[in-house]
Amino acid sequence: MTTLFINIRELAGVREKNVLLRGSSLAELPSVQDAFLLIEDGVIAAYGAMAELDIQIPQLPPVVTDVSGQSVLPAWCDSHTHLVFAKSREGEFVDKLKGKTYAEIAAKGGGILHSARVLGQTSEDELYRLAMLRLKEAATMGTGAIEIKSGYGLSVEAELKMLRVIKRLKQQSNLSIRASFLGAHAFPLEYREDREGYIKLIIEEMLPVIAAEELADYIDVFCEEGFFSVEEMERICKAGAGYGLKPKLHVNQLNSIGGIQSGIQLGAVSLDHLETMTDADIESMAATQTIGTLLPTAAFFLRMAYQPARKLIESGAAIALASDFNPGSSPSPNMNFVIALSCIQMKMLPEEAINAATLNGAFAMGLQEETGSITVGKKANLIFTKSIPSIAYLPYAFGSNLIDKVMINGIFEQPDI
Repeated sequence: MTTLFINIRELAGVREKNVLLRGSSLAELPSVQDAFLLIEDGVIAAYGAMAELDIQIPQLPPVVTDVSGQSVLPAWCDSHTHLVFAKSREGEFVDKLKGKTYAEIAAKGGGILHSARVLGQTSEDELYRLAMLRLKEAATMGTGAIEIKSGYGLSVEAELKMLRVIKRLKQQSNLSIRASFLGAHAFPLEYREDREGYIKLIIEEMLPVIAAEELADYIDVFCEEGFFSVEEMERICKAGAGYGLKPKLHVNQLNSIGGIQSGIQLGAVSLDHLETMTDADIESMAATQTIGTLLPTAAFFLRMAYQPARKLIESGAAIALASDFNPGSSPSPNMNFVIALSCIQMKMLPEEAINAATLNGAFAMGLQEETGSITVGKKANLIFTKSIPSIAYLPYAFGSNLIDKVMINGIFEQPDI
C-alpha cells in the first residue's frame, strides 16, 4: 500500500545517514517545514518540501492524506524497560511516602524480590496477556521500538518464562523489540549466603538454554552495592559474550563503584541509569562509543537527584533517554513525560531530548538501521501530532496529550487498544 501525506506543518528528524549524536550535534534536529511524506508498504519512500512535490512525485498515489497543521516525527525508541511483570507495587509506593528507603524495602524482601515471587506464581499466558496490554499502551503513546528485560524471575524456570514471553511479543507485535537477559538483577533469598551458587546458575544453567532458544539479544547486570559487584558483573558478561550477547548494563544508580569503566572495557552497548556520576565517570563516558542511557522518570519517582545530562552532553558523551518502565521505580511507559522531564529537570533542549529518545535510543538497541529517524528505507514508525505551534511545544505542554495518531510499520495504531 502507498500513502502520501501532504501539508505536514513540520517533518522533524529527517536524516540521510545514521550517526550517533553527541555534543553539539545532539541539539541538531533537521526538519522540513510544509512537507510531504510518502509511505510504501510500511517503509519511508520519500519526503521533502511541498514546493518540490510535483518534481519528486509527478504522479500522485491513489491515497493522499492532508494533515494540515500536524507535525510528524519518528516514534520513540525506548531502550530500557522491564515491561514484563505480574503485579504492580503501589503498596511500596505508599511505604516510600511514609519514609522507607529503596534499600530498606529491598532488604525486607520487597522490590525486585517481591516481583520475582509473584511472577513465579503467574502463568506464561497471563504474563503475555498483561505484557501485550502494556506494549499496546506504550505504542499509543508514541513508542515504536522498545527493549524489554527479564530479571523478575531469578530462577531458571521463571527467567526463561519471562524471556519466552518477550519472544512471543516480538512475534505478535508490530513494534521493533529487543530482549535483554537480566538474571543478575538481584540475589534470590535462598542464595543470599551463596552468591557464587547463583552466579553459577546464571552461567551454567540459564545462559545455555537462552542461547539455544535464541531468547535474548543482550545481557544485563545490576551492578550496585548490595547487588552485583563489578567483578561479578564482569564474570557474567564475559560468559554472556561467549553466547554472542553484548552487555547493556545497570550502573551508577545509587553509587559509583567502577561499573562505568568496567562496562566500557566489556564493550557495553549502553550503560544505564547514571544518577550518581563522578567527574572521572563523565570523562570515561565522553571517551567511548558506549551510550549513557538516562532514566529521569525513575529519579522522579524515587525523588533522587537527576542524571547530570548537561555535563554529559557538554563533555561529548553520547546519551539516550528511556522510560525504565517497571512496577517499582518507574511505573509508566510514557516517553512523552520522559521528554518533558528531561527538558524541565535536566535542562536538555527539546531537540536534544527528541534526538536522545529517537535516533540515539535506536542506537542503544542496535536498531538504528530500521528506525529512529525520518530516513528513506526505514520503517514508517511515526508520531503524528495534533496541531501544535512548534516541536518545542511537546515538552512545554507536558500535561497535554499532543499525539493524534501513531504509525507502526505504516499502520496506524488503534486508540482503543
